[in-house]
Order: sequence, then structure tokens, then C-alpha cells
Amino acid sequence: MAKITAKKVVFISSFPPRRCGIATFASDLIDSTALAAKGEFEPLVVAMRSGDYKYDEPVKFEIRQNVKSDYICAADYINFSHVDIVSVQHEFGLFGGQAGSYLSLLLNRLKAPVITTLHTVLDDPNPDYYKSLVDICKASYRVITMNERGVSMLRDIYKIPTRKIKLIAHGIPDLPFVDSNYYKHKFGLEDRRTILTFGLLSQNKGIEVMLRAMPAIVKAEPSIIYIILGMTHPNVLKHEGESYRFGLQQMVKDLNLQEHVIFHNRFVDDKELHNFLCSADIYVTPYLNEKQLTSGTLSFAVGTGKAVVSTPYWAATELLADGRGKLVQFGDSQQMSQAIVEILQNDSLYYSLRRRAYEYGRSRTWPKIGQIYWKLFGSKRKPLRISAKTKLSAAETISSIEVPEPSLDHLNKLTDDTGLYQHAKFTIPNREYGYCTDDNARAVIAMTRYYAQYPEPQVLKLLDTYLSFIIHSQRSDGSIRNFMDFDRTWHENEPAHDAFGRVLWAFGMVMAKPPAPPYLSIAKDCFDKSVKHVQ
Repeated sequence: MAKITAKKVVFISSFPPRRCGIATFASDLIDSTALAAKGEFEPLVVAMRSGDYKYDEPVKFEIRQNVKSDYICAADYINFSHVDIVSVQHEFGLFGGQAGSYLSLLLNRLKAPVITTLHTVLDDPNPDYYKSLVDICKASYRVITMNERGVSMLRDIYKIPTRKIKLIAHGIPDLPFVDSNYYKHKFGLEDRRTILTFGLLSQNKGIEVMLRAMPAIVKAEPSIIYIILGMTHPNVLKHEGESYRFGLQQMVKDLNLQEHVIFHNRFVDDKELHNFLCSADIYVTPYLNEKQLTSGTLSFAVGTGKAVVSTPYWAATELLADGRGKLVQFGDSQQMSQAIVEILQNDSLYYSLRRRAYEYGRSRTWPKIGQIYWKLFGSKRKPLRISAKTKLSAAETISSIEVPEPSLDHLNKLTDDTGLYQHAKFTIPNREYGYCTDDNARAVIAMTRYYAQYPEPQVLKLLDTYLSFIIHSQRSDGSIRNFMDFDRTWHENEPAHDAFGRVLWAFGMVMAKPPAPPYLSIAKDCFDKSVKHVQ
């Protein structure tokens, strides 16, 4: 019987125009697989969304990272689309839930076989990360890792059966082995020796180590120029701004390297990246973290036959073995400068490194990697599907993990700087009825318990507002007022028996689960003032 070929493949991944390494990988994988399939391939993409992006084909569905219900809807979409294979590009930071656990919720609902490519495998995971990865592997027909260390870690640490694991290298551009001088005019670098680092900028890239190495390199080779290509990582930009880049630029000035260092703060397309790679004499990755299992940038540099100098993180030790590059110790600028100067001054070493790297990369070009994936996609038979109308029905029960995450949107809308409104007209606060202590005490109880599980600043702000309200509801003798008009006037003579009990409960909850020590003292003082009225 002829092998059944998987024609319809859905890819779950980040995807361009989102700017990250996984998105680029997924796009290259789809293009190379399409080339291998020769027209027999229909890719669909379920894109992990972070930010506002306008997606084109082949993106068919989007998942908001931290919205649990989106994962369930995505699973339903994939099942109704009758796909043959699901290909997942996995990185913990792409998916929501504890250690990215929402992905398992999606995978366990799928009918089609799942093949997961693991871009990170941790050697010392905490229990949450361990469970998350094991669950993903259990839901997958095959798990792919990109180097030998990943295979041994999956087998020995996570106890994944060897038969389930497949080693497929990171794909690299299929570029010619060229003289770098041929491309330098494109960037105005004629007669300059060039060093290149590219990728999204963040502190773990160790660029400062390379900058400290530059004075010694400049002394040995005055024409040298170091190009730092790539925008700041979006997550770094979101939380820290450009502080790291500004620090590097100040270091360039302090070391008097303005004529020898160029920053290109932008995301370049493939064609321009290839031109930069081809123009470089030496490629460097001075990364600070040993535990990096894959590196698309280093793979590209090796595949284009660059003379590479790198720190010995996991991906580099494998890619640069057997004379394919030079390794230096983490954080050692002196070793970095010595290795680079040696290459610049020794043509025999320079061309030997280039030749060995390029020859090694020939088996890893994207067209060849696409053929491997296409063959893998076709190796798993999907159960015979009988064409029939799908009967739609509502689920009678749902599991606890399918319950949506709590949302504070409506609570925020019903809260002003005084407290929680008593009523609303649909979703609009109704100011006619003002506020009541009973409801604000309930809100104190809810937010105290919520903050114990999700210590978010917005929750603490709400808790402070509600707690302030019920403290203000206390008279000097510890009795409680319940109703307050919108103009902040109390109804002094209204009975407040239920509210009194609820306020004691609220103070007790804060005492039991105080967000910080001062809350315990405040709640206890208020509780003691009122509890004497209990008979």
C-alpha cells in the first residue's frame, strides 16, 4: 500500500510580522516544506498573538497568549478543519498558563497527530516546567530537538522514550561560499575587516564583553569594524526600554570606539540579512548563558561559512566542534580579542574555519531540512475519516482547567476612588444608589483571596480602595454604617446588621491572608474595635 502523505498541516507558532526567532523559524520551515512537497502541501497557521499584528495567509486563527478559552477554540477550529498533522513550535514563553501549560489543554483536544519541535529543553527544570514539557511530549506523536544534547536530556531527565524523539538540525539559508569583499560595498565597508553579531538585543547576548575586547583588536587591525545588527528584543523594550543599548553606546564612547562600532537598531528581512552575513569576515556570539540549546543566528553563520568565535553555550559547542570555530570562556574579553586577532592575522586558519563550517552546513540548508520534515509529516497515518455532517452540541460538563480565567474588567468599571458602586445598568455604573459597606466588604474578601493567588498590582489597588471604604464605615465605637450616597453622605440611621457581619468577615480574611505585614495590623485594630458588639 502506498504511503499516505500529509497534505494539510497546521502550524502552531508565533509568525511574521511578529519579530522573534520562532516566528522566523516557522516561516522558513513552511517555505522549505512547500518546496519539498512540490505543490502537495496546504499549510495553515495558528498564530500565537502578542501585540497588534495584521496577519496574512497562511494565518487562519490567532491565540491570545494568556486567554485560556482561545486555546480551546483553537483546538475546535483545528478539529473542524480536518488537518492531517499538527506541527507545534514550542518555547515556554510563547504560551500562557503556568510554565506554558495552556498548550497541553489545546493538544489534548486534538484529533490529528501532533509533532512538536522543542526550541528549549531545560536541564534543571522546576516541577511546573518539568510537568509542562512532559505533558506536551505525551500529547505528541513525535518530539523534535535540534542537537544531541537535547536528545539525551529528553531521554534521561524527562524519561521520554527514544522512539518518540527525533533529531533534526536547525535550518540555515542556502547561500554560496563567497569572498566577503564582494559584498562590502553594499554597506560602504570597502577596505574594512568586519565582525558581525546579529539578533534581537538583550543583556544575555554579552555584547559588552565583545566591546571590551575591541581596543586590543583595533590595535592589531586598525581597519576593523564591529557591526551589531538587530533591534532590541520586544520583551526587553517593553519592560526596560533601550537602557541596555544606551549603556552599550556609552561604552563605545568611553572606549573611544566610535569609528569601529556600528549599531543597526532594526529588524532586517532575509535578503538584507544574507547580505550582511556574506559581507562579514568574522561572526561572534559572546553569549553569557551556557544553557542555550539552539541558536538560529549561529546556525546561519556556520551555514554561510563564516569564521566564528563564540562562548561555549550548548548550541555552540556542538556546531563549532571539530575545527568549525573558536570557543572562548564566558565573559573573557581578553580571550575573545586573542582569538579574533589570531584569525585576522592567520589566513590559513581563517579559510580553514570557513571551509569546515560551510561543508558542515551543507546538510542543514533549509531545502534539505524541509525534505526531512515533509517526510516526517507523511510518516504518520491519520485514522480513516468518514465524511459525514458534524453534529453540533453543547458540552454537558467541562473540566476545571476549561473554566475561564477570572476577569476584573467589570469590577474595575464599577469602582471609583471611593469604593464599589452598589448597582449598574447592564455594564454602566448606576450612581443613583451610591455605595454600600456590605458590597465593599465582599470585595475585600474577594480581592484578598485573589491577591493570595495572583499578586498583581491592580488587585492590590482595588483591595486598598475597598478596605479604605469599610474602615471609613466604622464609627468611633466600632459600629458600622452601610449605605452611602454618591455625594459621599452616609445614611446614619439605616440598620446594618448584615453589613456588620460581613465587615468582620472581611477584616478576618485580611488578617488570615495579609498582602503585607501592615495589612495585618490595620485589619486587627479594626476587627478588635467592632467585635465587642458581637453578642
